[in-house]
Amino acid sequence: MFTYPESFKDLIEFYKKLPGVGEKTAERMALATLKLTDDDISFAANSLIKAKEKLHPCKICGNLTDEDTCQICSNELRDKNVICVVEDFKSIFAMEKSGTYKGVYHVLNGLISPIDDISIEDIGLDKLSRRVKELDKPELIIALKSSLEGETTTLYIKKIFEGKNVLVSRLSYGIPMGAEIDYLDMVTLDKALKDRKKISD
Repeated sequence: MFTYPESFKDLIEFYKKLPGVGEKTAERMALATLKLTDDDISFAANSLIKAKEKLHPCKICGNLTDEDTCQICSNELRDKNVICVVEDFKSIFAMEKSGTYKGVYHVLNGLISPIDDISIEDIGLDKLSRRVKELDKPELIIALKSSLEGETTTLYIKKIFEGKNVLVSRLSYGIPMGAEIDYLDMVTLDKALKDRKKISD
């Protein structure tokens, strides 16, 4: 019975760890890797090591960065009084591609989900509260997916800032139910941002 060499099987198993990559795709990627030059392989290996060593959450918003603060937080042209609350930094990448949002972000450490043992204390809302206290006429734009976890987290954020002169809005419901923010096309995301709905009193 034919079997791949162990080193080739290891390469396939590596690619299968990537999201959306199954057995056949991993095999094709492994075969393509063998055709790369030594320089390409060295570049890829160094890039992986460098990314793992240097990339970390921004100390202000939680965005991915290789500095103390990300490019968005350190940009003086961004409106620091408008904070878009997202589940993870992948959503920031999607929002920035639309090119229309000029505020800043706050990345949660996931969404409230009792079934997954993720509580209010686990997602970093205390850090968000501290940021908002330092702002003048702040607005929070909730950009979480339309799921049970997303709705629960949205309602809790709204509750935290009730009576604190914080405008809380959310992306419009043009977004399909359960859709991940980072999978939306730029036109849909831009329209949802512009048509956001106020949910605070």
